[in-house]
Amino acid sequence: MSTELPVATGRVQKFISDLEAQKAIISRCTELFTTLTNHFTSLQNSLSQKSQSLDSKFLSLSSTFSQAIESLSKRESSLPDRESAEAARVETLKAAALAEFRDPKTSNQISETLKSLSRRMDSAGLVRFIVSKRKESVPLRAEISVALSEAVDPHCLVLDAFEDFVSQKTRKTLGLTDKRWASGMLVHALFPEASWKEKKGKRPEFSRSIGKRAAEVVEKWKAHLDVEGGLTPGEAVMFLHMVVGFELKERFDEGFLRKLVLDFSSRRDMARLAAALGFGDKMGDIIDELVKNGKEIEAVYFARAAGLTERFPPVSLLKSSIQNSKKNATAILKNGKFSAAATEESKNVELSSIRAIIKCVEDHKLESEFSIDILRKRATQLEKVKSDRKKSSSVAGKPQNKRSHSSGSARGSGPPAFRQAKAAKFSNAYPPFNRRNSAPSAQQSPAARYSGQYNYVSQNVFEGPSVFASAYGVTHSQSPAAVTQQHYSHPVENLGASGYATSSAYGGQTSYSAYDYSSATPSAYQPSSNTQ
Repeated sequence: MSTELPVATGRVQKFISDLEAQKAIISRCTELFTTLTNHFTSLQNSLSQKSQSLDSKFLSLSSTFSQAIESLSKRESSLPDRESAEAARVETLKAAALAEFRDPKTSNQISETLKSLSRRMDSAGLVRFIVSKRKESVPLRAEISVALSEAVDPHCLVLDAFEDFVSQKTRKTLGLTDKRWASGMLVHALFPEASWKEKKGKRPEFSRSIGKRAAEVVEKWKAHLDVEGGLTPGEAVMFLHMVVGFELKERFDEGFLRKLVLDFSSRRDMARLAAALGFGDKMGDIIDELVKNGKEIEAVYFARAAGLTERFPPVSLLKSSIQNSKKNATAILKNGKFSAAATEESKNVELSSIRAIIKCVEDHKLESEFSIDILRKRATQLEKVKSDRKKSSSVAGKPQNKRSHSSGSARGSGPPAFRQAKAAKFSNAYPPFNRRNSAPSAQQSPAARYSGQYNYVSQNVFEGPSVFASAYGVTHSQSPAAVTQQHYSHPVENLGASGYATSSAYGGQTSYSAYDYSSATPSAYQPSSNTQ
């Protein structure tokens, strides 16, 4: 007889569910354990790396400390020799200065006079002498640096001159242009460009008291600028030169220094001063702002001084500058409605831009990458037109000789000679073509009217280059009578202030746009991919 065991499915199902729950718990614990293990392993590796880094830094610090101790020991051991050498130098300079005071010698040589004033530490006399020799600035600039080495304390001497200028500037003394120039020459001679690069990592060559005094003088000038303003370009360069030379950058807001650099970026030394100020990565932002403001030439100098020519290719900047120059000249013509004044201004703007581009290419030796032959030809053409216009204006402005009387009449006897009437003015500034060159009047010609000798100026006094005559359909005659009649036949409205026709060939847009820069002006400046 078989017996059947009852099957408890509910208990089995519950048992299986418990096993599944325990399995999930075990899996979760395993995952947490793995995560914790990885985390602690990462921490251990990080700590190990930091420990190794600290060990290497400690070794480096120990080596640096040892080198510093050794350097200090050498400096300490050399102090007696340096002190005796400096004392001997001071005594020599002192004896020379006393000799100058006891027996002052007048010398016509610039170098000897500069040395004498430097030995006596006569800052006021030194400034006056430099101002008196301003016309000889080239030899003067070379001799000042040598003369300053004769002074007992060159930094104190230059600082005296600079402080005197700032004091007079804050008192609003007039006529300080020459004194500012002389003070700038002294500051530049004391801190030449080569010394800017050598200052990094080196102790200053002046005493702390001189540095503190220089900071006070420059800050006094800065406070005056905040109230009064009105900083000239030369003063801005001298201000930044003092900041770089006496290492005063930390005393001024970087935004203020950056504004000075941007506002006076066209000055010759500004790019090198900006690099010496140590703007770092912000130099790229300064160059970007220069390009945005249409100062591509300045941007080339700044990029070269900061070593950012790969990010700002000079050739691309120069091509962009040419295109902007053409746009500016065309805009001046259009805004001036192609008048004679607008034409002259546009040509001056174009000529100045071309000269700046040529100078920039020559300064940075870019002739192999950027050809300037076409620009030279265009500059020669514009200079010739400008020179001819000046000659015409100067000849037209000279007073003419007195008219001579006929040989058969005495002064005051008889009626005056009949004067030919000028052409009447037309209401229209540009009269019909058939009235511009009407036939000469049947009246007596000026050549026949005056029996005495009369010197007639050339035809270009009245009409400029020969292209002007062709513009009116008149042949180029050299006869004095023809010149005079031709002059009177033109309406007065068509004559500019300089005496030539304003509707001439270079008075309109056609002659300006005829010149083509296509071989030298590809697409505008495009920043390289490094800028992104």
